Amino acid sequence: MKTQQRGHKGYQPVGGGGNVVVVFSGQDSVQRRQEGATYEEAIAATGYGRFQYFLLFACGWANASDAIEILCVSFLLPSATCDLKLTTSDKGWLSGVIFAGMMIGGYVWGALADVQGRRKVLMLSLLVNGLFGLASSMANSFLLFLFFRFLSGVGVGGSIPVVFAYYCEFQPKSKRGTMLSVLAASWMFGNIIAAGLAWLVIPRTYLQFSMGAMTYDSWRVFVALCTIPSLTAALLLTCMPESPKFLMEMGREKEALRVLSHVHKMNTANGKTPRQYSIRQLEVTTKKDDDKARHPRGKNAWRVRCAEIGTTFRVIGSQTVELMKPPLTSRTVVMLVIFFSVCFGYYGLWLWLPELFKRIDLYGGSPCLKSPAGINGSIPVTPANESCIPSEDVYFEGFLTAISNLPGNIFATVLMHKLGAKILLSGSLVFSGVSVFFFWFVSSKTQSLIASCAFGGISVIAFNSLDVLGAELYPTHLRSTAMGIQTGMGRIAAILGNVVFGLLVDTHCAIPLLMVAGLLVIGGLAAIKLPNTKGMELH
Repeated sequence: MKTQQRGHKGYQPVGGGGNVVVVFSGQDSVQRRQEGATYEEAIAATGYGRFQYFLLFACGWANASDAIEILCVSFLLPSATCDLKLTTSDKGWLSGVIFAGMMIGGYVWGALADVQGRRKVLMLSLLVNGLFGLASSMANSFLLFLFFRFLSGVGVGGSIPVVFAYYCEFQPKSKRGTMLSVLAASWMFGNIIAAGLAWLVIPRTYLQFSMGAMTYDSWRVFVALCTIPSLTAALLLTCMPESPKFLMEMGREKEALRVLSHVHKMNTANGKTPRQYSIRQLEVTTKKDDDKARHPRGKNAWRVRCAEIGTTFRVIGSQTVELMKPPLTSRTVVMLVIFFSVCFGYYGLWLWLPELFKRIDLYGGSPCLKSPAGINGSIPVTPANESCIPSEDVYFEGFLTAISNLPGNIFATVLMHKLGAKILLSGSLVFSGVSVFFFWFVSSKTQSLIASCAFGGISVIAFNSLDVLGAELYPTHLRSTAMGIQTGMGRIAAILGNVVFGLLVDTHCAIPLLMVAGLLVIGGLAAIKLPNTKGMELH
């Protein structure tokens, strides 16, 4: 027998030969049988084809739905101002509250996915997102709308980290980086859908109708339509199996083999009788007392369930602590710094772009350099003749800005496997920071649009690279927890970014722009400290 102990430098072998490894982790001990196929061998033997393409569609649609739910707020701000009587500060809180929900949801759902399974947690988080998003469309006050957007954010926060953990665990090593980048590109399509819906729906005032004492305005119709993707994504996932990598880590070998055989069958059918899946045994982790805990019977069943819940929370706590221990300490700290930098910068600026476009449309020139009052700073007053519905040009410009992500997505997809996520992340963050400086000098709506498109096209490479790194830097039992914590840090930064922008944009929008530029450059320099995961096996 070979024995391993988890020390400060990972798993160190301390014994002789054999085919069973005992791993000690806190108070729990597990056994890993090594006579079967490894995960990488098992997933490679399934082939690559129809199953992965359907999985890409389902997970891509889920990821796009998160983008739609987040970005829809930026498009409704100009038109919801009159209905909800929003101040500039209110707009900052409305943009930021969804990230408060995501901060909580990212950690809770992510940790649960490492304990209870990827698929069902992902489905539940998508349902929470869609249902509370739909409820927010019917809120008749600012505070109620704020509350429902917060709860919707709790759902969004869970699906973002879990969908990447779930998807990457069906990908062979040779395709993982490229296909994770393709999945990340679905965020762009969500952005385009949100912008396109806003352009098609919000200016059409004839779409509004009455619901008792409340008028269901066109922007409310837009919010309701934005919930359809998350609800349909949850429905699509009912057709998908649990992650085989997760099942192997939980010691559920028979279930993992059934999933892998199903994947192999879909990939090799091609209208003919599929070949038999060649692998009959897997290298799995067998945890003590798992079978007893999973099937409680008799009068003590409720006690077993309560103990199981307590165990789940203890495991979540221990996994969180493990992320801050060597050898994971440095990469976790660096990833937290990067997430803070990129989310403060991107969301702090991106969600305010429609508002800045609106001000340029109303007053002309740059909101950072001119104002009707003749002083430096953004516009402090609202004209008496301002319409509650901005011109279609504002939404069309948002649509063009969303499409500008396409070149960045193509660039990241083509080069992800060749260069690695680390190099792309560092370079894109530095260049994103440089591109933000140009917002300060724009003097026309066309120049603002060009600067926005450049920023969107460059910054999307950073997000794609982060998605790949987040999935590959951590072992299976920590993957969703790590991504949940890191996205939680990103949500804190996004809240601060939106609130800071809301507070400072009426003082002088050059101040938050310079903050955004500086943080993005800092994040790019910090990325140099990360390991390069190109070609690395999934642990």
